[in-house]
Amino acid sequence: MAPPRQAPSTVSVSESPAQWHRVLTLLADISLLIGTRAVWTTAADHRLLVAAVISVCYVSILACGVLALVVRRARSLARVDACVLVTAVTLTLSAYAVAHGGSDEALLTTQAAKDLVAGHPVYGQPWPWLFRHGVALTPTVTGGYDLTYGYPPLAPLLTAPLLWVGHGALAATLVSTGALIVGAVVLWWMLPVPWRSAATMVCLGFGLLPSYGRLGYPAIVALALLIPVVVRWPRIGRGGRLGAAGVARAACLGAACAAQQLPWFLAPFLLAGIYAVRRGELGSRAATLMLLKVVGVAVTVWLLINTYFVVSEPGDWVRGIALPLTQGAVLHGQGLVDVSLYFTDGSDRLDWYSHASLLLAAGQLALFVLFVRRLGPAAAVLPWCAFYLATRSQDGYYLMMTPLWLAAAVTAPAPEFAGAWQPRALSGAGRRSARIAATVLLLAPAFGSAVWAATGTPPLRMQVTSVRRASADTVSLLALRVTNAGGSALSPHFMLTTGQGTHPYWSIVRGPATLPAHATASYELQPPGGEFPLPGPRVRIRLRAFTAVPQTLSSTDVRLRAEG
Repeated sequence: MAPPRQAPSTVSVSESPAQWHRVLTLLADISLLIGTRAVWTTAADHRLLVAAVISVCYVSILACGVLALVVRRARSLARVDACVLVTAVTLTLSAYAVAHGGSDEALLTTQAAKDLVAGHPVYGQPWPWLFRHGVALTPTVTGGYDLTYGYPPLAPLLTAPLLWVGHGALAATLVSTGALIVGAVVLWWMLPVPWRSAATMVCLGFGLLPSYGRLGYPAIVALALLIPVVVRWPRIGRGGRLGAAGVARAACLGAACAAQQLPWFLAPFLLAGIYAVRRGELGSRAATLMLLKVVGVAVTVWLLINTYFVVSEPGDWVRGIALPLTQGAVLHGQGLVDVSLYFTDGSDRLDWYSHASLLLAAGQLALFVLFVRRLGPAAAVLPWCAFYLATRSQDGYYLMMTPLWLAAAVTAPAPEFAGAWQPRALSGAGRRSARIAATVLLLAPAFGSAVWAATGTPPLRMQVTSVRRASADTVSLLALRVTNAGGSALSPHFMLTTGQGTHPYWSIVRGPATLPAHATASYELQPPGGEFPLPGPRVRIRLRAFTAVPQTLSSTDVRLRAEG
């Protein structure tokens, strides 16, 4: 008797999606829930149509969550991925409709666009009126503030045609939010199908990058331009032909470098990696020619975007685009500088944080060239490690570039670098000791400089001698006794901070502008606006003194409590 016939399976194993693909789609779907309730709550107060759209998005999120786990074909799951992307874009636009006020960077970009349209200089022009009504200021160690535009010009050029859309920083935030959405769609489209929901998640999920888009950060424009560059970047110039796609990607690299300074740190790693991979495939001469083509296209695009400013205001343009590297902004961020900011009373060797950052960047690039077969897959992550040691070590420097990490992880894995060229001296078996020695030699200067900076001592000793109050919970004058324990004259600039971050400088009403070495003097300080509101009893209040030459920080905790 013949065995009973089994019903044929409706879907073959090869057509069924992998479980990890389902989980990835589900995670991307879940990431859209984060922060959505806050946007809906705000919209429900005065934007009912937006609130209704968000409510529909909730339906989409729930439906996609179910479908991600029950659809039987890979093609159907790919459609769910597309639905998750559409939902993410809708939520991003909804959040933008509710809150698009922008930040100090958006206001500076908008003002630069206005002056560009009016034919006025863009760089080197202080715009103090932009920083009223609680807009964040960037204090410098010279006792002033950075009130000028300090980025390459692509963002203002893109903003200028959109100035008609509204007042404030609306045009700049529209450019950055639009760039983020376009970048997310491009990354989604360029990734292999099973990985596409990861693009939705890192670009538009969690509410992280959309918030930077609404704040109008030029770095978001740079990110969008870097996405097509980083996807499958080791294949640029494969076979000795750059092709139309390679030219477009090199052009995007040049445009990204004309949008913000962060791509400047990534470009050397990508170019070094392209050379190493092509040299392993084509030989030294052909790889050099290919690298020159890529650099030539990128530089040409970069110069075209900057041409007007190179001609009209060359000196101010150079100083402007280099401003974040030269402005001398006070310590801020989540990196090693926190040792001097919060865990000790300061340091008289702050310059060494900057030295450590540059040394680490140079050392990492050298290691990348030496060990490109091992480090090649990390090319999109390595450049940001140096910012952890910088005086401005904000997490946004790496957070805003995390979609590039995904792009490289999926499309530039280790096998792409298996045949890449490496210097022979450190290649092959039996060279482990040489490789370890090279690594230590290249990284030791950076870590030594960082330790030297963090272990510095504060040069000024400060003691509050009297406090004048405007009311029970405000201070109007602070009297200090300050001793310069260092060996050089210092010109201190004082501020009071509560919690993390910085605050505006206090005015010196009485006291010497420069305090000689080993001298003691009395100072009277007045808060900005005439009054300093006292925080709650558990808030840490720190008196800080910054100096520019040499760059130092001296801090001390002060006890100022509301009376009554």
